This record gives sequence, structure tokens and C-alpha cells, in this order.
Amino acid sequence: MIKNLVILGSTGSIGLQALDIVRKFNINVLALSAKSNINLLENQIREFKPEYAVVFNDEKAYELQSKVRDLSVKILTGLDGLCEIASIKECDIVLNALSGMIGLKPTLSALGSGNDVALANKETLVVGGELVADCAKKNNTKIFPVDSEHCAVFQSLQGCPDKGQIKNLILTASGGPFFGKSQKDLENVMPEQALNHPNWRMGPKISVDSATMMNKGLEIIEAAYLFDIGEDKIKVLIHRESIVHSMVEYTDGSVIAQLAVPDMRIPIQYAFSYPDRLESCANFLNLAGKSLTFHKPEDSLSECMNLCRRAIRMGGSEPVILNAANEEAVRLFLKGKIRFTEISQIVKSAMMSVSKFEITGFDDIINADKATREYVGKIDV
Repeated sequence: MIKNLVILGSTGSIGLQALDIVRKFNINVLALSAKSNINLLENQIREFKPEYAVVFNDEKAYELQSKVRDLSVKILTGLDGLCEIASIKECDIVLNALSGMIGLKPTLSALGSGNDVALANKETLVVGGELVADCAKKNNTKIFPVDSEHCAVFQSLQGCPDKGQIKNLILTASGGPFFGKSQKDLENVMPEQALNHPNWRMGPKISVDSATMMNKGLEIIEAAYLFDIGEDKIKVLIHRESIVHSMVEYTDGSVIAQLAVPDMRIPIQYAFSYPDRLESCANFLNLAGKSLTFHKPEDSLSECMNLCRRAIRMGGSEPVILNAANEEAVRLFLKGKIRFTEISQIVKSAMMSVSKFEITGFDDIINADKATREYVGKIDV
């Protein structure tokens, strides 16, 4: 079990569940961060007494500084602050639970400083997979997947000495709130319906991504970089019960799966305790009387996954364009500006229209992201 922890995004769902593990195992928290929820962050600072805290919003950071002036914590701001705490030398692992592309640079800072990363930020690998993989290899640092699906694959690969023995990685998906719905049914979906996930407690953006199955498409891209495997060997099955979190199919016909109750504290804790297994904060799985079902993804919810497969096959700036267009489209949907079915249409339009180029560094990613957001902003909605 780790001793010293930095949490990027401590006020979000993953961060809060990570702090349950911190309490159980008395892990020392060196730094915490929040986007703007300074009331919750103040409570966390008083409970866990970190040396540093970061608030992304400058104005809120100054407000927090006033609230905790009786404490010795150092308050930092913005992306520079996130990168600084991700690089703390005394850290055993950095949990990146940030939302959006903002998570990429702190991940690179952590890995480049010799810190391992427990990664719950999809965009890090979606937009910067090659940069991140190269950085980890160069600095001999590790990335522990915190997504339940990738953690399940990671566990199912233990004891596999040769990547050539892998036939397929099989990612499972709950199907979200619209499993079984036709394309016509989806046309009048409201934001509150898309946010009503049947099995998981998540933030607004990732909940919508789950509803469109974009989330699973992004996980295909992540898995390709995490496990250095072609997207053609990454399959998806709908598994409504969310008990089998993913599987690995081997060349001898064996399929190894990881099963557990749907609770994100399990993959978070495994990242913190690897290679050991310690008693869980979560409930234990009781399979008696349970049924496990699997279905192929439906055509009505496959468009976003297909766009993700195209993006990783094309490479270069294409995954950046996909990610930025999706973020903007989801934002528009949550504001009631576009229909649910228009999310994938906007992403596809951006991928067809925004100029493509090779990614050689962080600035290239920023430029592709900016161009895409400008393109989506000009679409008449």
C-alpha cells in the first residue's frame, strides 16, 4: 500500500471515493485539488491536512486562502499548480481524477518527475497517448488504470508472459440508460434522462458519454495505448449487470475475467495497493441467484464507438479532434442547445472538416483542440 498520495480532482466522484480508502488505510495526503468547489475542498484540507492544495479558478483560490489562513497549507492555482503538485518528489502515486483534457499536462509532469500515476482521466490517453506512453517509458514510471474496465483487463493480464498469447481484450459496457432504444427513440432524449445511469454514480459529462457509448469508444483508444494492442483486437460486449468488468481472451481459448460489485473504490484501491490485495471498502460480490448476460452493441448506440475506432486508426490529431468535438457537443446538449442524436453528428462533422496533422508535442495537441472547438462553435445550433 502506498504511503504518500496526491489527488488531482479530490472533490469529484473518483476523488471522494479515493478518500474513503485514504481513511481506511491511513494514507498520507500530500496535496488535493479542485476546480472551484472550495467549500468541500476546505473540509478536505482540514480533515487530511495536505501540504498543498490547488484551485484551478484563481478567484476561488484567493477565497480559499482566506478560509484556511489558520492552517499551514500552501494554496496554488491553475494548470501550473496542478503540474507542481503532480511533481512532488515525496509522492508514491498521483491519482489523476481530473475531468477533460486539462488532465494531460499534469500526467506528463508526474511521469516525467518519476511519479507513478493512477489514471482516471480518459482524455490523457485519448489525446496524448503516444506522448504519455513515451514519457512513462523514458522515465521508467508506471500507469495504473483506474477505470473499472481497464483495471479488469490489467488484472486479467497478470501472469501473461507474452503479449502474443492475447487473442482479444473484451471491454464490457452497461449499455447506459438507453439500452434497447431505437434511433427514433433517442431523438427526443432530455439531459436528465441521459444523466440517469442505471449502475454507476458519475459526473454529468461522463454520464452523457456513457449514454452515447462514446465513453466505451474512448476506452477502446485508452486500452490500445495502455496495453499496446491494436484496436481490432479490442472488442465490446454489453453487460447490463456490471459485474464482469472486462475480460481477456487468450489464444488457447481461455477467457479470464475480473468480477466485482460495481464500486469504483475497488479499482482505485488496487492501484494504491498493487501488487497486493487488501480488504476492500466496498461490498463483496455474492453470485448466488445472479444471472450474467452479454449482448453485442446495438447499431443505434454504436456511432460514437465507430468514430473512436476511426480516430485511433487515423492517428495524429484525429483523436484530439474527436475528443474536443465531443466535449463541446456534450456541453451544448446539457444546455439544451442540441438533440442527443446530434452529439455524434457534430463529432463526425468535425472529424471530416478540421485539418489533420501529426502530433509531435504538447503544443500540437493544444492547437488541434483549439481549432476543433472553434469549428464546433461556428456550427449553427
